[in-house]
Parts: sequence; C-alpha cells; structure tokens
Amino acid sequence: MHMSKADHAVTPPLVPPQTVFLNRNTPPHVATLVAQASIAALSMNVFLPSLPSMVIYFDTTYSVMQLSVSLYLAVNAVLQVFIGTISDRYGRRPVLLASLVVFVVATAGTLLAPDTTTFLVFRMMQALVVSAMVLSRASIRDVLDENAAASRIGYVTMGMALVPMIAPAIGGFLDEAFGWRGSFVLMLLAGIGVLALSWADMGETKHDRSGSLRQQFATMPELIRARRFWGYCASATLASGAFFAYLGGAPFVGSQVFELSPSQLGMYFGAPALGYAFGNFLSGRYAARFGINMMILVGSIIGFAGMILLALLYMAGVLSAPVFFGCFIMIGLGNGMLLPSATSGMMSVRPHLAGTASGMGGAIMIGGGAALSALAGALLTPGSGAGPLIWVMLATTRMTIVPVLYVMHRARQINA
Repeated sequence: MHMSKADHAVTPPLVPPQTVFLNRNTPPHVATLVAQASIAALSMNVFLPSLPSMVIYFDTTYSVMQLSVSLYLAVNAVLQVFIGTISDRYGRRPVLLASLVVFVVATAGTLLAPDTTTFLVFRMMQALVVSAMVLSRASIRDVLDENAAASRIGYVTMGMALVPMIAPAIGGFLDEAFGWRGSFVLMLLAGIGVLALSWADMGETKHDRSGSLRQQFATMPELIRARRFWGYCASATLASGAFFAYLGGAPFVGSQVFELSPSQLGMYFGAPALGYAFGNFLSGRYAARFGINMMILVGSIIGFAGMILLALLYMAGVLSAPVFFGCFIMIGLGNGMLLPSATSGMMSVRPHLAGTASGMGGAIMIGGGAALSALAGALLTPGSGAGPLIWVMLATTRMTIVPVLYVMHRARQINA
C-alpha cells in the first residue's frame, strides 16, 4: 500500500535519560513540570473574583475589564503557534526561562499600572507564561516515546488539575484580605519561584537543533500535511471545547435555573475536576500499556455517555443541581483520559517538530474551546433552561469519537 511520506510517522525508540532533581544537565523532574504547567493555569483564573473590585479601582466598565480574560486568551492562542517552533530552533530551556522572566516583569507591571490601558498591556504580556505549558509537554515528548509521554503528561496534568479548581477560591480570599492586587502578588511570587526552580532543574531536552528560525518555520507545512496530526488535534479540540462550553454555560444554569447561591455554585462547579484528576491518573497508569489511541477512544466514549445520561434525565424531567453537575464528572473523567494521549499524539506524528505541534495544537484547542464557550453563552437566555447547553455538549462529545476512529484507521493503513 502506498503511503505518502508526509503522513508517515517516524517514532524512534527513546530511552529516557536519568532525571536528577535540581540538576541542570538532566531532563526536568516531574515536580518541575507540574510547577511549570500550574503557573500557566494559575495566571489564567486566580484573579477572576477580583474583576468587580478592579472595575471600581480603574473606574471602568465590566466589559472593558473582561478584556483581561478574552484578550489574554487571544494572545495566549497566538503565542502558542510561535513558542513551540522557536523552541524547536533554540531549545526548550532558554525559551522557557526568557518567557518566565517576561512574565515576572509583566506581573510587576500589572501591580504598578496607573490606568486600565497600562494594566491590559501588561496583562497581555503575562500571556507569554503559556510557554511553560507548551514547553513542559514538549520536553516530555523529547525524551519519551508517544505512549510513555502520554503517561507522563497524564501524571503532570493530574498534579496541576487542582490549580484551576482552587485558584478562584484563593483569589477571592486574597481579594477580601488585600484587595485585587493580592492575586497578582501571588502570581508574582509564583512566577519567581517557578523561574528559580526551572533554572535549577530544567536541563535541555531538545538537542537536534539544526537550521535557521526561517527554516524551522518552513517545516510547518510538513506538520500541516500530516492527517493524523489533525485527527489528534480535532479530538483534543472537541473534548476541551465541551469543557469550555461548560465553563461558559454552567454558571448561568446554576444561578438562573437552579437558583444556587455563589457559595453553592462554587461547590458544584468543581465537580468535573474530580473526574478529570481521576482520568489523568488512569491515563498515567494505563496509557503506556494500552496505547494512546485506545485511551482517546475510551475517554471520548465515557464523555459522550455522560451527556447521553444527562440528556435522558433532562427529558425525563428529573433534573436537579446534583444530577446536572454530577453528570459532568463523567465529562471530566473522559477528558482526563483523552487529552494527555491526544496531546502526545499531536507531538508524536512528527517527533522532530514536537514543540511546533504542541504550540499549534494548543492554539487550536483554545480557539475552538473559546468559540464553543461563546456559543453556549449565546444560546442560554432567560427562560431557555439548561437545554441549549446540554444539546451543544451532547453534539460536541459525540463528534469527539469520530477523529480518533479516523486516526486508528489511518494507523492501520500505515502499518499495513
């Protein structure tokens, strides 16, 4: 069977080098990888409870202050396209350390900003911290094969899963105790800590760096032509998009449909994180044994099953807050199994372009997720009930199964 060179995956067997903690000559320790991924998650949402007080402090409107979220995500997505490719040329360590330095400086700038415009400029600069997420994944793939990398990414993601779950609660406490700057002081201290840890522990993992930066960007079409890359990317985008839709719609459903208080909503809202952490554990435990494609398939089926159950309960008229949010634990479980393997798969189609794949895939995931979040928010109106969110997520989780089936079919063709 004739196979195009562009779509043939070359995955050399990798023998993982020994990792020594706080040694700059060995690959980063798992604790360092967790810290790097966590600082990116912390920066995204720890300050959200402070938005109302920031509106008052800067004497602006909520819609303008909300740009600190939407513009941050937009810059975050764009940067991911370039960070991976640049690190493929210059190495993971120097690019990550430089990005963390910029993050620390930008965070200090947000604390000193005298007006909204200055604050938003420094907030956009903070988005460079996304390199910590992109390059922690790429450094794993540099030294491990695709199945072992999925396992390691699963453990790293499990370790950082607590951050987006507890960060808003911490941010709310800091806002009450110290004002809106409390969350940004926490970011500043965390940034300095992760920078110091990365400097002391993160050895270079990208050693085959040949060609100019222009030549490095010229290799992107090779990745774009790889059909299996798009299959893995579609699985990850749809799965994360379902969760983004939840983020965009669940607060409305909780407050308007179930009339939950803010504290009750906060308690229920973290339900998917419980399933996500357990799914990450299963990914870390079994991805190397069963392979990434099987983990993606099982994860997508579990997520779809959770939405089928929720839709049936909704149509039966037995929907309540515990039922509604409880079903989303299955979405979290499925995503926890799916996303580490899909991420590893994206970087494994072209191992020599792992950084580029990590960045491009991450940008597409955020862009697609943000679109589904906006769709869910637009469909939910007073009197609509929970139905629009349920139907959007049911369709999304169903579509998640299709790309992995194509990837498995394509893999059989290549190996035939």
